Amino acid sequence: MIIKEKGLYVVKSETTGRVFGRYKTKKEAARRLRQIEIFKHMKTASR
Repeated sequence: MIIKEKGLYVVKSETTGRVFGRYKTKKEAARRLRQIEIFKHMKTASR
């Protein structure tokens, strides 16, 4: 999930609240969130 805090866009985990990065633009934050989702699905597909 992407949240705006103190002028920055923060990528956080929905379940644990873990921070995956802080970005100046929403576009950069969305790109990182897509990367996380891709790796998450790659991990489950290989099992």
